[in-house]
Amino acid sequence: MNLTNIARFIFKQRMQELERHLNEGEALQRKVLAHLLECAKDTEYGRKHLFDATKDYCYFAKNVPVNTYEELKGDIDRMRQGERDVLWPGRVKWFAKSSGTTNDKSKFIPVSPEGLKRNHYQGGTDVVVLYLRNNPQSRMFDGRGLILGGSHTPNYNLPDSLVGDLSAILIENINPLVNLFRVPSKQTALLSDFEVKRDRIAREAMNKNVTNLSGVPSWMLSVLNRVMELTGKTHLEEVWPNLEVFFHGGVAFTPYREQYEQLITSPNMHYMETYNASEGFFGVQDDPADKAMLLLLDNDVFYEFIPVEDLTSDPIPLWAVETGRNYAMVISTACGLWRYMIGDTVKFTSTNPYKFVISGRTKSFINAFGEELIVDNAEQGLAYACKKTGAVVSEYTAAPVFMDNKAKCRHQWVIEFAKAPADLADFAATLDRKLQELNSDYEAKRFKDITLQPLEIIEARQNLFNDWLRSRGKLGGQHKVPRLSNERNIIDELIGMNK
Repeated sequence: MNLTNIARFIFKQRMQELERHLNEGEALQRKVLAHLLECAKDTEYGRKHLFDATKDYCYFAKNVPVNTYEELKGDIDRMRQGERDVLWPGRVKWFAKSSGTTNDKSKFIPVSPEGLKRNHYQGGTDVVVLYLRNNPQSRMFDGRGLILGGSHTPNYNLPDSLVGDLSAILIENINPLVNLFRVPSKQTALLSDFEVKRDRIAREAMNKNVTNLSGVPSWMLSVLNRVMELTGKTHLEEVWPNLEVFFHGGVAFTPYREQYEQLITSPNMHYMETYNASEGFFGVQDDPADKAMLLLLDNDVFYEFIPVEDLTSDPIPLWAVETGRNYAMVISTACGLWRYMIGDTVKFTSTNPYKFVISGRTKSFINAFGEELIVDNAEQGLAYACKKTGAVVSEYTAAPVFMDNKAKCRHQWVIEFAKAPADLADFAATLDRKLQELNSDYEAKRFKDITLQPLEIIEARQNLFNDWLRSRGKLGGQHKVPRLSNERNIIDELIGMNK
């Protein structure tokens, strides 16, 4: 029995619904907004902000302020304490813990039953629907999916209430039938010690017929390397001959692509990027030939956008965005996040349908001297430097040196290489030239070395980034080191550990 063909039949209706994204984007989004307002009109937040009288987008924009986590933190904590009908109807029992870009060490994002079903799980379904559309020969359901997850703990010791990685909440609440198609076991998937979990996942999965992978590229690579150690094989397709796709998200795939292509040499291997955050499942790469992702418009998320050049300006709705501009994303969701600045920045490549690339984060950039270097610049620059020098980057972070003892200012990069370049200085110069080509502001500040000196690269020892995460209790799950920062606290800690 070809189970994948059965899945195609089951998903046929959803594929027809997704086709509406091509030319009905505004209508889909207006419908989502009306639905969210109707659901939450009797909550404390809904009554305060006149949801019952809010009939269209203009009234919504007028009555509801833009929020960061700090503005909603008090209400979210009350929800964590068990209060009902605060930001979303009923009692919310699950909270996704995320490091994020706020002033706090952690954020706790509410995950309502509606948000879990209509956004997070629906987003995962949409990924599979689009993959099967693009790959008519797929047999992914005839084997197992290796799905990585984090861990969770009780929330304030309230009955049935959990706080932890979103992936752990998804695994905890997943339909038991899905467990027939996935590895590892639920018990292993929810272990908190990543190093123990990594070994157990590898041992449980290596003798299964794994056809697909899902997870964060950095942590999945660590698990796959353990599989190779245990099996003694050279390439992953020797372990799993029917492996066909990696659904990845959480961090940019560019720094890891070459390592995956060295590990998996099969011409039948596919890679599909997803945009699934603790706050919601927002997008998926619907065309293998296009790195841009399709924005999911009917999954109980209403989107607004603020031009990055003026983050104090009013948000605009999706139907007013322009291609080629950087926007900070603002969301309203079925988990009770209202006009919430998620912290990510995106750039639209198309508005029919709405397709975008993640360009960075509102607080993950370097703009110490007016250079406005964003993560997208860094990823493209590193990919180019690796291609030119044969190097492979595992992890990196960068921050400004405001002035050294010779009154010199520059960008300082700490890079952990899977394959170091033959000449680190040549790699640095190549990266620097490419960044100037990509970013006119950076180029202007580098002009004749007047404002900025050439960038500096410090080569990290192996496992430096993992050791830093471990020191903070963040090894595994969806945790990651910020790529770019205007501050030096993180990079200085890494340099101090680089011994």
